[in-house]
Amino acid sequence: MQNTKLIRRCLVLTFCWFLLAAPAMAQDAGSQETYDQDEVLAAAESFFGEGAEGLAKVVEKIFAEQGRPNGTIAGEEISGAVGVGLRYGKGTLRMKAGAERQVFWTGPSIGFDAGGNASKVFVLVYRLDRVENLFQRFPGVDGSAYWIGGVGANYQRSGDIVLAPIRLGVGLRFGANIGYMNYTRKRTWNPF
Repeated sequence: MQNTKLIRRCLVLTFCWFLLAAPAMAQDAGSQETYDQDEVLAAAESFFGEGAEGLAKVVEKIFAEQGRPNGTIAGEEISGAVGVGLRYGKGTLRMKAGAERQVFWTGPSIGFDAGGNASKVFVLVYRLDRVENLFQRFPGVDGSAYWIGGVGANYQRSGDIVLAPIRLGVGLRFGANIGYMNYTRKRTWNPF
């Protein structure tokens, strides 16, 4: 009889512990599915190389505006423009939950924009619940001034998904433009 009472008490205490701990465990699980600012900054500095001037401020600003990303894309791109521009890139998508995949992107732009550049790109990915949802067009506005190096960022949005590319470019490019980026599974030369 006493063993039965003891077992009941243990079960009741265990049940109460789960009720009290469930919200904290759920909150921890949610934060495990996103990157914190220190993780992103360390990964970006490792990718770009330490000493990328202004990188910490750009990451801090994006975190203040968008919060914690659940994925990143690290890659490279080339672009050029004389009023009308083209951009081509490739990189690796890494989700905090563990998925990893190579992605490609192309995009046209139009605006007051001239020059050319090659860039390393580190993209913060927000609210991407399935990797397959990345493969679509993301409209965006870009203003950039690359003078033999410089860090720049912009936002691209489609529905709830937000992409925040951070670019460290080399070349000569100045201007502002509007356009979109088309993210694909395979490389394509068609920017549309």
